[in-house]
Amino acid sequence: MPSYAKERFQQPQPIHLDRQGDKWAHASLKRMSLEQKIGQMFMIWAFARFTNFNGPEYLSLRDTMRKYHIGGFALTVSFDDGLLDKTPPLEAAMLTNQLQRDSEFPLWFAADFERALAYRLTGVTSFPHAMAFGATRDPNYAREYGRITAQEARAIGVQWNWFPDADVNSDPNNPIINTRSFGEDPTAVSEMVVANIEGARAGGLLTTAKHFPGHGDTDVDSHHGVPVINADRAHLDNIELPPFRAAITAGVDSVMVAHIEVPALDPDPNHVASISPAVVTALLKEQMGFHGLVVTDALLMQGLMKLFPEGGSAAAGRAAVEAVKAGDDVLIIPSDLAGSYNGLVQAVHSGEIPESRIDESVLKILRAKAEAGLNRAKLVDVNAVPRLVAAPKSLEVAQEIADQAVTLVRDNHAVLPLKAVAQGTNSPQNAYHSTAENRGRTLLLIFTPDVRTSAGWQLDRQVRARIPNVQTIYIDPRNAGVWSEAVIGAAGQSQTVIAAVYLNPQGGAAANMAALSSAPERLVHTVVRSATARTVVVAMGNPYIASQIPEVQNYLCTFSDAEVSELSAAKALFGEIPTPGRLPVTIPGIAARGAGMSMSSGGTQ
Repeated sequence: MPSYAKERFQQPQPIHLDRQGDKWAHASLKRMSLEQKIGQMFMIWAFARFTNFNGPEYLSLRDTMRKYHIGGFALTVSFDDGLLDKTPPLEAAMLTNQLQRDSEFPLWFAADFERALAYRLTGVTSFPHAMAFGATRDPNYAREYGRITAQEARAIGVQWNWFPDADVNSDPNNPIINTRSFGEDPTAVSEMVVANIEGARAGGLLTTAKHFPGHGDTDVDSHHGVPVINADRAHLDNIELPPFRAAITAGVDSVMVAHIEVPALDPDPNHVASISPAVVTALLKEQMGFHGLVVTDALLMQGLMKLFPEGGSAAAGRAAVEAVKAGDDVLIIPSDLAGSYNGLVQAVHSGEIPESRIDESVLKILRAKAEAGLNRAKLVDVNAVPRLVAAPKSLEVAQEIADQAVTLVRDNHAVLPLKAVAQGTNSPQNAYHSTAENRGRTLLLIFTPDVRTSAGWQLDRQVRARIPNVQTIYIDPRNAGVWSEAVIGAAGQSQTVIAAVYLNPQGGAAANMAALSSAPERLVHTVVRSATARTVVVAMGNPYIASQIPEVQNYLCTFSDAEVSELSAAKALFGEIPTPGRLPVTIPGIAARGAGMSMSSGGTQ
């Protein structure tokens, strides 16, 4: 066994490029071959799960890294049949360390930590979705989120977060941005974006403004299709671009370019933004003055690859070449790594891309690595992870943010606040009790995209702690038809009905996460119509769902399905906390941005 006793560990400091780091970047570039330089521009998946470092899974990853001289990895977890297989932070830290030991140059690790590490890992600080921050109207919370995420990400060996989301969610039917956005007002979004960047960079975490030039005004998911932004330049300048301009002014380290068509910027139907010189070079770099890293969204997404119908390695190669020619520096998650890598090598050899263009990107990459201190130390101290991750103070901050985000949109003054009952007087109830047994009780309906997930568990526990005989039924598109009769009967016999709807965008998921699917939607409609005055609908995520049930009389929003948001929802339902949040978006036919009511134990005010 090798000894690692003398290894140096990273000591995160505010993002800054000093003279030593700049010198290292130039020296490293000078000693790289063309193949090594091109490899630095790629990032591929690394799955944070237990793996034996002498086993075939890890050795295959290590050999791929060495063969293609990979510059870094996107840390993620398995996504199987619609479910994320999350893993503890120590597994991630062990993996990043081993890959660093086996790499010829310092690696950087990035992640989509949009709700901090809880977006991918377990046992970490869990924050609500970005739209919840918008509901608090307090940029200091976004700054604290950035700081805490930096502390925890750096602890496990991640130096780069693909966040904040600078999209302005102006389309209520947006299936992929939605609650990932801070809201619909460009000024408010800009304030949150800037604060998050400041907090993260102060903690040593590289940041990303995405999805340039704005993915908020679309009803198509670029994972599966090609969104088109049919807006004129004035609209783009006034709505979509301001948060990106603010991010650039705040010193954001990178900008992620979306696979979307924007005819007002580039009318070529063969171009999406990520491979458009007019968008990447002319607009972002020249007009907006951005000199940092330009990173593509995942190259395997259909928003890009539908432009290369030939498929296979040739298509992957052309996509990579077009991205570099457009001005992108970092190419992430190609559909075919060998095809993309070899395509770039051949493009340089043929003269289609000058090697100086490759040098330009790689020098920026190496400088960014030095800004994060990777020239000084590559490894993290795994013994420090239990001290830095999920610290009690961090958990308190996350819960406070979730509490401050809760927004009461409608209240008929007949249901809220709910009354807790004495505990120990009734045995717990479940979904299989008859409607007759449930007469006079509280019914909790959990509408979730998939009952196999943990969505609703925390809310169920919290409501049951206050009303032990609550009847809970979990409903998803698979079982909605089966449960329909029982649910309607239970709702008719119950004194109070809580309908908690869990809908949040999940990148890569096939379902439209902006709307209830037909069977659950019909069931929600039936319940609300049959027990309108006795029902409170809780949007545990997407707030726009109220537009589908306009007759709702009691409507509460948390803008997130995180456990902290579930706890906040329970406390708000029972009047244990006020409801200080205000809508960061307009819900068509229901309420305008800024709407919200304050509620205490005495009711709304």
